[in-house]
Amino acid sequence: MKRILILLLLTLVTTTALAQGIRVDGSSTVYPITLAIAEEFSIEFPENRVTVAFSGTGGGFKKFCAGETQVSDASRPIKQSEVELCAENGIEFIEIPVAFDALTVVVNQANDWVDCMTVEELNKLWAPEAEGVVNKWSDVRAGWPDSEILLYAPGTDSGTFDYFTEAINGESGASRTDIFPSEDDNVLVQGVEGDVNAMAYFGFAYYVEEQDRLKAVRVDNGEGCVEPSNANIENGSYSPLARPLFIYVSKQAADTDPALQSFVEFYLDEASREFIADTGYALLQDEVYDLALARFNERVTGSVFNQDTKGKTPAQVLRGE
Repeated sequence: MKRILILLLLTLVTTTALAQGIRVDGSSTVYPITLAIAEEFSIEFPENRVTVAFSGTGGGFKKFCAGETQVSDASRPIKQSEVELCAENGIEFIEIPVAFDALTVVVNQANDWVDCMTVEELNKLWAPEAEGVVNKWSDVRAGWPDSEILLYAPGTDSGTFDYFTEAINGESGASRTDIFPSEDDNVLVQGVEGDVNAMAYFGFAYYVEEQDRLKAVRVDNGEGCVEPSNANIENGSYSPLARPLFIYVSKQAADTDPALQSFVEFYLDEASREFIADTGYALLQDEVYDLALARFNERVTGSVFNQDTKGKTPAQVLRGE
């Protein structure tokens, strides 16, 4: 009887794991990519179930490091505090870049005064010290309307929030707080579409989806105004708001779940790159996908994308240059 109970328990655990399938959470920016890949993967491998959700890069890492998910979408590299959290829980991870993004600043389509902003002007508007001081468009630049600005931004669990605040304000998480935050980029889109005085920032794919209703702000980092586009991401001119996007995969899960192994291989396969491109994000070099797949298959764990690798291409980082 005891042996039968043990077998029944093992069967129940196995059945539950199969029912749950592959669970992905994290960045709302990376969400459209992983969702597109997951949908195509499920068509080709209908016996495998992949669920994709978004709770922000930070929120996704909390679940991932607790062992609740097998894959974590991220719009920034993993933080040291998150590395330590994963280590505390015995979670080893493989870091895989999957696309390039142009973090896009947008205004309402009817806004006829904002066309280009310098990095300094963006800092003047979004910095912590701007709260209660820079409230109107005329406070940002003389000649702009004397109208109050409505600011929409990703929530503090978002990797996009972390990346933007570091690139524009010089410190990750440093931002004025009198804004309308949301982890759902669609909420930010709707906020800007609904008010001529609104501004927000989010991933390029969300702008592409609504470009008939939104206006992208060109960014001047001192070398002239540059619009967000795939070409400008790839040639490096859209700075400092171009960034790589990632997935993080649990080594333990990949070692024990053949479906997860197949999913990651499918994600990085040459044939799947059209699905990534269809979301509006820029593709990485073919070499990067090849290096990333080798990294995954060899189970190379840990993070190599950090402050020391800024300014390097993903290929240079993966090659260890």
